[in-house]
Amino acid sequence: MGNSMSSPPRTSAALSELAHRHLWMHFSRLGSYGNDAPVHVIARGEGSYLWDAEGHRLLDGLSGLFTVQVGHGRADLAEAARVQAETLEYFPIWTYAHPPAIELAARLASLAPGDLNRVFFTTGGSEAVESAWKLARQYFRAMGQGQRHKVIARRTAYHGTTLGALAITGIPALRTPFEPLTPGAVHVANTNRRRHAFQDDEKAFMLAVTDEIEERILFEGPETVAAVFLEPVQNAGGCLVPPDGYFARVREICDRYGVLLVSDEVICAFGRLGTMFGCERYHYLPDIITCAKGITSGYSPLGAVICRDFLAEPFLEHRASFAHGITFGGHPVSCAVALANLDVFEREHVLDNVCAHETGFRTRLEELRDLAIVGEVRGAGFFQALEMVPDQASAARFTAEQREELLRGFLLPRFYEAGLIARADDRGDPVVQLAPPLIAGDDELDEIATILRAVLTEATARFCT
Repeated sequence: MGNSMSSPPRTSAALSELAHRHLWMHFSRLGSYGNDAPVHVIARGEGSYLWDAEGHRLLDGLSGLFTVQVGHGRADLAEAARVQAETLEYFPIWTYAHPPAIELAARLASLAPGDLNRVFFTTGGSEAVESAWKLARQYFRAMGQGQRHKVIARRTAYHGTTLGALAITGIPALRTPFEPLTPGAVHVANTNRRRHAFQDDEKAFMLAVTDEIEERILFEGPETVAAVFLEPVQNAGGCLVPPDGYFARVREICDRYGVLLVSDEVICAFGRLGTMFGCERYHYLPDIITCAKGITSGYSPLGAVICRDFLAEPFLEHRASFAHGITFGGHPVSCAVALANLDVFEREHVLDNVCAHETGFRTRLEELRDLAIVGEVRGAGFFQALEMVPDQASAARFTAEQREELLRGFLLPRFYEAGLIARADDRGDPVVQLAPPLIAGDDELDEIATILRAVLTEATARFCT
């Protein structure tokens, strides 16, 4: 029989040792951990802050992973989970339904733009993207256009890790270890204007990157293309914003060739850009929205595919069904948490807070451009990035070895020591990304800017020519 007495809490060192031995952390270099490089153990959170197992306080400048919209340690969201678990802890939404899934589907339909009224639940973002591609393929097959199976996405864009979503992802380093991938995904230019020939001509830049989408549809054969997958603001590569008119023209192109437009909003939905859905920020109506992360503020896993009404029509026939499902998709506890999370958005005017502080946040980051290492600041809402360069006055780039030393050898540990969680990423040119909880205000934004200035000043002296 087990010992009924509670064990004393483990020390930080003991937890680190256990993690090193047993915990397979995601996207992590497991061999880099050990006595000289312990695993940092995040033990608790409150508001915009975290504490590790040694009591070191950190400002969560990344919202966990673009997820914890309304802040850490909220009793109201925890209570929603507890009440639902005591009422109905689990039942699938296969054939039957349960109240939280029904209420949340209706709530999302009321919040989404246009006729995006049909909601298919998943447990996360990769599953949402995978489900959207499967839906597009089965929809066109049902409509007698079974050749339409291909998708177009952008280079450097991240759309998930399941084999279908990974095929849509445009990052070779993530794709190569798992090839061959699901066939049918091709890639076009993203909206990184910093090194584009038309970077100073907004209209020419917009036409160049949207022309490439149309050209690719024509090259593949419009009768074979099912969908175009785009994030409102592209994450990988560092918060790449669209040029003026970009999404209006992509919408026109998709309509011209009968191609579905999928807005991948796993990051950009639920207030990250200051609107409930990212497509609203850029005034376009997609055929499908994929979302996850902020739908529950991370308090429980959940994702969704939100579709326009016409996509459901072939599945309303008496014996028809979408031949796809996920055991924990639409989990009652997760749906209850999502409903409570949306209540917080309304009650605490979360979108208004982002809109009120966006300009100030951006101004604080722009002021860092007096440091030679900051080549560009870009993004929208509470989703911003600083591109790191060796020489602000030229087109020079860091080498692969320099990027490794800058991002992983210097910036990440120094940010941690200084009390800031930020993302240092090199899936394009090296960037530092900031995405604080949507409840953050002037005090937190001042603290982010202060830490950034201190650490990037050191980095400038060390890495710039």
